Amino acid sequence: MENIDPKKILVIDDEPSLREGARRILSKMDFEVFLAPKGEDGLEVIDKEPIAIVLLDMKMPGMDGMEVLKRIMALDRGILVIVITGYATVETAIEAMQRGAYNFIPKPYQPDQLRIAVSRAREKLDLAIETKRLQEERKRNLADLHTEQSRTLTIIESLPNGVMVTNSDGKVVLINPACYRYLDIDPQKGPGDITVEEVFNNKELCILILDISKGKYIDYADIPAHEIDIDNKKFFMVRCRPVLGEKKECLGAVVNIVDISTMKALDHVKSEFVAKVTHELRSPLSTIHEQLNMVMMAHTGEDGRGVASEEEQYMLFRAKEKTKALISTIGDLLDLSRIEAGMSAKESKPVKVDELLKNICSFLNARAVAKNQTLTLSTPSPETPLPTITADPMAMESVFGNLISNAINYTQDGGQIEVSCDLAGNNIRVKVKDNGFGIDAKYMDKIFERFYRVKNEKTRFINGTGLGLPIVKGIVDSMNGYINVESEVNRGTTFTVLLPFKKIPTGIM
Repeated sequence: MENIDPKKILVIDDEPSLREGARRILSKMDFEVFLAPKGEDGLEVIDKEPIAIVLLDMKMPGMDGMEVLKRIMALDRGILVIVITGYATVETAIEAMQRGAYNFIPKPYQPDQLRIAVSRAREKLDLAIETKRLQEERKRNLADLHTEQSRTLTIIESLPNGVMVTNSDGKVVLINPACYRYLDIDPQKGPGDITVEEVFNNKELCILILDISKGKYIDYADIPAHEIDIDNKKFFMVRCRPVLGEKKECLGAVVNIVDISTMKALDHVKSEFVAKVTHELRSPLSTIHEQLNMVMMAHTGEDGRGVASEEEQYMLFRAKEKTKALISTIGDLLDLSRIEAGMSAKESKPVKVDELLKNICSFLNARAVAKNQTLTLSTPSPETPLPTITADPMAMESVFGNLISNAINYTQDGGQIEVSCDLAGNNIRVKVKDNGFGIDAKYMDKIFERFYRVKNEKTRFINGTGLGLPIVKGIVDSMNGYINVESEVNRGTTFTVLLPFKKIPTGIM
């Protein structure tokens, strides 16, 4: 804390208007404001000035916000970084918070949002300075803490995210102030008085935490994240991980809770806009498509040959194909809007995932054979069948049809696609693995964004809307499932989907 001045704040943003707007607002809050148009300039300011708070844009040319955040955290000077997330995703915000960011605000932001976020940061700094003063008065500091446990507890209690820890019996043994605040837990209750079921009104999440606590999940990739809401007003992303001892034995579970209410509100506004626009476009496009059909039929002679010239026929054909592609894109957008509105399942029925995969693979095998590819499916033996899940069969076909089609499209001729399904805890796990073109690590956080497509020399001729994977993720998330991707350029890609199922107690038919 000695290397920073609570009155000095730095704004790193490549947009001049936003920098100046932030300067005007912050100057009125009695801050000495420093401005930087890019990450490199901001780091130079930090080297020269005892900056206490940094407003950091994540999307900048040259050095991006995540790299700047990493370097600021490496300085270990107690600087509080407030991330400005334009076009934010939940994953990006979570990654920034995990790397040390104190808070985040959406971009474009309102003046009040900026004032509130900065005021909270200043309050935290003032509290830290006051705490240090009291410690010095009592001749105490962190070096006087007697045990590693005390140091860890001090750190956990200062985290902006909610943190809860259970022991191997699933009992809550530690809970930080942010968790009390987020989940409206009675502050008079200590960890020993709180149960997992009391904290989370979500049966599947409670079962997951208890299973992790008892050592049923060791592989992080098998643990799905959960979104929870409180009265449809506050939304949180909950991630759970096992706490492992020196011998890799499970000692309990740690639960991380991140407030995503602002992001959910932004997503809702975007979804409403997309739904309205696409709905208005579909009818006129369908009319144009039908009229093009009529024009093409009118230009066909009695002998079946085209009356129009080859160039005119080609133009009509291209126009028809383009309108068809637009109608398909609008259909995908409407599907996304329904998913985000919680209406992804049209009709839930019992679904046998292994049989569904057999039908999809059988249908798509002709496309694989046309490219001299090998498409194989591995399912459990009849003696150990997979449990039946309750879901919309059409939605499930969309999920696995998209993943397997992508594997075929993005794998070279003569390649291999392997589909497998098995059990992973209380989830059915489906993997779609190929040895195709792969995805560069720098694109991995974007592939689930709408319209985003990885384009290079090998993929630029592959047709697509860039909506398949967002639809897949939307459906999986709506089922409280989890999707993960691992990839290496020129080595292939593996998508893993976890779908939870409910176990039937023994003796109940």
